[in-house]
Amino acid sequence: MLIIEDEALIALDLQEMLSGAGATTFSFAETEGDAIEAARLLRPDVIMSDVMLREGTGPQAVAVIQDEMGPLPVIFVTATPASCSSCDPPAIVLGKPAIDAKVREAFRAVAPC
Repeated sequence: MLIIEDEALIALDLQEMLSGAGATTFSFAETEGDAIEAARLLRPDVIMSDVMLREGTGPQAVAVIQDEMGPLPVIFVTATPASCSSCDPPAIVLGKPAIDAKVREAFRAVAPC
């Protein structure tokens, strides 16, 4: 599980929610470049990403990761879900603040068995 989020407290909150849904291994990244490097070090089964980052964007990081590794399930979590209507690659989009039940449901919908 790769969490791409530039707010540390939000990233930790997402980790707690995802742990409750069954995720066990986590990598974290705060920037587009960090996300690509983290994925290269440990190929994620699922990516959860904010859209706007301090440096770069989540969708751009996901696109590079998927170009290198092939299709991966993606969940975007953003304060502006409408801005992700055209996010490529297509993904589940959740609004912020993240709601535990919705995060768990989204993860369970895309997580590999």
